[in-house]
Amino acid sequence: MDSKAPPRTAPDDFARYYARLSKQNMAPLWEVLKNLVTAEPVTPVLPAHWRYADVKPLLMEAAGLISAEQAERRVLVLENPGLPGASSITHSLYAGIQLVMPGEIAPQHRHTQSALRFILEGNGATTTVDGERLPMYPGDLVLTPSWHWHDHQNETGEPIIWMDGLDIALVALLDASFMQHSNRKEQEVTQAKGASLARYGANMLPIDDAPATVNSPLMRYPYDKSREALEHLKAHSDWDPCHGIRMRYAHPQTGDWALPTMGPAIQLVPKDFSTRPYRSTDGAIFAVADGHGTATIGDKTFALSPKDVFVVPPWAWRSFKGKDDLVLFTFTDRPVQEKLGLFREERGATS
Repeated sequence: MDSKAPPRTAPDDFARYYARLSKQNMAPLWEVLKNLVTAEPVTPVLPAHWRYADVKPLLMEAAGLISAEQAERRVLVLENPGLPGASSITHSLYAGIQLVMPGEIAPQHRHTQSALRFILEGNGATTTVDGERLPMYPGDLVLTPSWHWHDHQNETGEPIIWMDGLDIALVALLDASFMQHSNRKEQEVTQAKGASLARYGANMLPIDDAPATVNSPLMRYPYDKSREALEHLKAHSDWDPCHGIRMRYAHPQTGDWALPTMGPAIQLVPKDFSTRPYRSTDGAIFAVADGHGTATIGDKTFALSPKDVFVVPPWAWRSFKGKDDLVLFTFTDRPVQEKLGLFREERGATS
């Protein structure tokens, strides 16, 4: 077949043609294809770091302006500087820092968005999830799966502060957001203290257990257990050159991720250990559970202290160094990417 020379179309002819397409709610793919299907991930998400020393005074100031009940949730949203006004820390995930003062109750509601809570400060305040009252201590991970009733109460003498993680942006993309309020401030406690931990957190399962759901039935993952495991692995296993020691929180019935849309994990970067560069397609939100160190993300380096939060954009190189033993909690949208066959990672050579 003879090749034909490309047509020589005048710019004005294109303009008139595009105007007619627009009237029919159509557009030419050839004008946007290179931006729709890129050679590698392109994102407006930027590295960012929220120092707890800066966040806490602002959070406490909010306590003087609005109560937990008035606010429904007294939270300062961690907004990515590359996504202004979006109330998102990455394109798919939300993060915020929540405060409940002594004597306060954050009233019950439920929503299709899944939530996780990583406790930063406070001892013994509780969150109630589908009838089970769960204590919260620093470093604990508490889950609120999709469409589960939940409320928070602080009957201690000190504030409770935690990082919230939700899949708000992902659910919004799918137009699948639902929310329901209750005419009762607190739900009735229908399960004994520690019920889910006894059933699912002791390396055992009920012998006639119900079929597994996509969400972990274990609502609280205590930090003391996680820290103990990290310490044992630090002493008795090889350290991953890109992560140090990194473990994910598992669904006890299936071994899958704890939530279907958000993958929580925890890692230990030992003192004076520097990780090799690493990148992956899942943007990652980190909170410092213990220790000090540095995080280098692209060309930015952040000095890390306990309770700080920072975000790593998708496909951005990252590396860590522990000034002392540095423990990092993280969550990402990796479970979604894995199930869709989209997740990729790359390991860099040592510098």
